Amino acid sequence: MARQHTFPTDLLETQTAWYRTYRYLAGTAASASGAAAHRRRLLTLSARIAAHPYWDTPAGTPAARLSLKEAARTLAAETDRPPG
Repeated sequence: MARQHTFPTDLLETQTAWYRTYRYLAGTAASASGAAAHRRRLLTLSARIAAHPYWDTPAGTPAARLSLKEAARTLAAETDRPPG
């Protein structure tokens, strides 16, 4: 049976922001206005995710990292949909 993970809100929000930023960058040209700022944002978000205190707890397993990514990817897709 798969284990359910409960993540701190700030960690889930940061991972979701990472996916949104990545998706934005994937859809723009490398020279597009603001692309460098979004690349820097990705690096900052990555550092926040990796250094989050949650990973120092017993719950911070490799399976939890995968679960966080899946949850954030789903949340990013749901919130990026056009309204209606």
